[in-house]
Amino acid sequence: MSKPQPLPAPSLSGASLGVMLREWRAARRLSQLDLALDSEISARHLSYIETGKAQPSREVLMRLADALEMPLRERNALLVAGGFAPIFRETGLGTPKLVGMKQAIEAILAQQEPYPAFVLDRRWNIVQANGAAARVNQCVMRGAVPEHDNMIRLLFAPGPFRDAVGNWHEIAGDLLRHLYQEVAMNPADRAAKALLDECLRFPDVPASWRFRDLSAGPSPMVTTVLRHPDGGRFQFFSTITSFATPYDVTLDELRIECCFPLDEGTADMCRALAAGIRA
Repeated sequence: MSKPQPLPAPSLSGASLGVMLREWRAARRLSQLDLALDSEISARHLSYIETGKAQPSREVLMRLADALEMPLRERNALLVAGGFAPIFRETGLGTPKLVGMKQAIEAILAQQEPYPAFVLDRRWNIVQANGAAARVNQCVMRGAVPEHDNMIRLLFAPGPFRDAVGNWHEIAGDLLRHLYQEVAMNPADRAAKALLDECLRFPDVPASWRFRDLSAGPSPMVTTVLRHPDGGRFQFFSTITSFATPYDVTLDELRIECCFPLDEGTADMCRALAAGIRA
């Protein structure tokens, strides 16, 4: 087996290992004793690690990462902070190593036709989409070109796509709850926090959304309603697919969102668009 190649140094602003562990413990609401028991080390040893009095082995760091349920990118960052080389690769989808995965993703997108499907990364950037997604977007946006390739910015920024969403407050509120949860669960992800702050500055965002509602989590299923220029509407519900037990940062952060018609009218319009007929 070839030796894993180091990833670029993570942007942690020089955060120490102890600070990282305390942040992640707080995010997971674990005491030192809880984390020590879950990691099968002594509470004293964990205390010494957090205060910089002890240097943990790579095995101990990986056990801590497992107990904290850290994403692969953050596991690499933890190893680097502990003085070790990262072990999880970040491979581009276009490289030979992931050609099989790329083909699998393309097969899922093609299979979803004539209904929309998107590939999103951890920050809701649209990495790839099928033809149905482009056709539906072009239809509801009256031929306008999307100004953003980020799902959250596309929904929150003023423009033809936001104007086409018939249940904007429901969809935007749910996405914002997902983003709040991401920020809370991944304290080292400064980019997610910046995206959240950006969303809250867009026009017409309710003032109440500027504070996380701990009593309301993301909905298990949300219907997306898109207004058709001729007065009808598309109605979709979505499923999310992720890769099980990934060992690559890229795959760990990808998810595939497939949209399904909620009614026969939506299905008919999607089939008409695929056939080149004005829906």
